[in-house]
Amino acid sequence: MKYFLTLASITLLGISSLFAQDGRKIPMVEIKNIDGSTFNTADIKNDGPIIISFWATWCSPCKRELNTIAEDFIDWQDDTGVKLVAISIDDARNMHKVKPYIDGQAWEYDVYLDPNADFKRAMNVNNVPHTFLVDNDGNIVWQHNSYQPGDEEELYDLVVRLAAGESID
Repeated sequence: MKYFLTLASITLLGISSLFAQDGRKIPMVEIKNIDGSTFNTADIKNDGPIIISFWATWCSPCKRELNTIAEDFIDWQDDTGVKLVAISIDDARNMHKVKPYIDGQAWEYDVYLDPNADFKRAMNVNNVPHTFLVDNDGNIVWQHNSYQPGDEEELYDLVVRLAAGESID
């Protein structure tokens, strides 16, 4: 029985560490700018909230989420000072599709490439879309995996709260 309780405690601790990411900082990882030059994720900064969205050109829900946010993003920025960073996880074989895709969109986002999935692994992203909300100190305060219409409204509400200095629980 003692062995079982110890094993259960270790398992729960391991599982909780997978999900308890609030308060973590953005890890320092080398990724690529859309032009192919190197960029360090430690340089993702803003005076207000930051949204980091992991996506791929082959992911329909990812594109729906980012396109839906794009419809009101300028207002979001005016209201909260939020910055959105879109991280493409397209691999080296498909990353040539990213620039043509974003050139055809009305995205006011910074777009970066993570062809080796280094940043994806460092952020514990398993599926896309995966969205993180980061405060202006670089702390991850919220995350969400998948996309359903209306999720962007919850995200905006959290951005407004964060921009107003409220904590995100």
